[in-house]
Amino acid sequence: MFVPVNEPLLSKEAKANVTQALETGWISSSGSFVKQFEDDFAKRFGVKYAVTVANGTAALHVGLLALGIGVGDEVIVPAFTMAASWMAVMYTGAKPVFVDSERETYNIDVNKIEQKITPKTKAIMPVHIYGQPCAMEQILALAKKHNLFVIEDAAEAHGATYRGQLAGTFGDLGCFSFYANKIITTGEGGMIITNNQDLADKARKFKDLHHSEKRFIHDGLGYNYRMTNLQAAVGCGELLHLEEYIEKKVWMANLYNQLLSDTAGIVTPKTIAATTNVYWMYAIVIDAKVFGLNRDELRIKLKEVGVDTRDFFYSPSDQPVLKDIVVGEEFPETTYLAERGLYLPSGLAITEEQITYVCDQIKQLKK
Repeated sequence: MFVPVNEPLLSKEAKANVTQALETGWISSSGSFVKQFEDDFAKRFGVKYAVTVANGTAALHVGLLALGIGVGDEVIVPAFTMAASWMAVMYTGAKPVFVDSERETYNIDVNKIEQKITPKTKAIMPVHIYGQPCAMEQILALAKKHNLFVIEDAAEAHGATYRGQLAGTFGDLGCFSFYANKIITTGEGGMIITNNQDLADKARKFKDLHHSEKRFIHDGLGYNYRMTNLQAAVGCGELLHLEEYIEKKVWMANLYNQLLSDTAGIVTPKTIAATTNVYWMYAIVIDAKVFGLNRDELRIKLKEVGVDTRDFFYSPSDQPVLKDIVVGEEFPETTYLAERGLYLPSGLAITEEQITYVCDQIKQLKK
């Protein structure tokens, strides 16, 4: 048996929408599905404005630009995150300032943020890792205290909540990714949401070459970050199934938890009380001394029996491109997770048989 790390589901509505877009010839960034997807997404997340973009990285880049982030500024980001988060900051000319993460939740350690704030700090970018929201109450309090923007990276947390409020709706802006492995997918694609009309208007200009009111006259530096009507057609269909997809993710995580509960040396994900975790990926941490194999050994052996996995994100101190930014800095919790973390097959198309097979193979490999 081969179990891929991710296999998406595409609804019948998504397929029908794509067929309609193809048959009518509206396949580029013009077309009714783009606006429909924005309107539907804004309504579903209870915000006034939603702006489609080409991918999640573009959403972060455009969001930062809309906030006026640029050369000389600093943005607080978690040390444990996918590179797109901090690269988007660097695209603007600003400096990402890294804060270590919590070992149990993988999210940014809110107790370590304030010590990294300087007069150059302009924003905090919390990233809701693997589907679990950050402690937004404390983050918002810090932002208010220091007059900082909050731009949420909710790429991995579609539909997750913190104290009953949806991830992505706390900050000045929320950014989403619709890559193929996300809970809602458009293949590639992203979305920016906000309740601020000025920010939404700026985002629309930045993502579309910064046209002035007269087309082909450009009053600023813009980017071609438009989403196509074909992608939006998929998104409209997939959004109809968000609740169903979240239920599938929670079912998946509960089954993994149940089957791995008695496997010493495997630390399963912990969800804090104030959140609903949508388990974008089912992540485990391996205690090699107890389990008998380290993370790399387990990954290799699982691959041999057809189980596809992925390592956790790596520490900024391990990234060559950041060598001049994090000189002398250490992020012990991020390093701990990076050396021991693995996420298991977690796609929406996964079956009970596949999850059982994965867990059986892990148990058989325990020394």
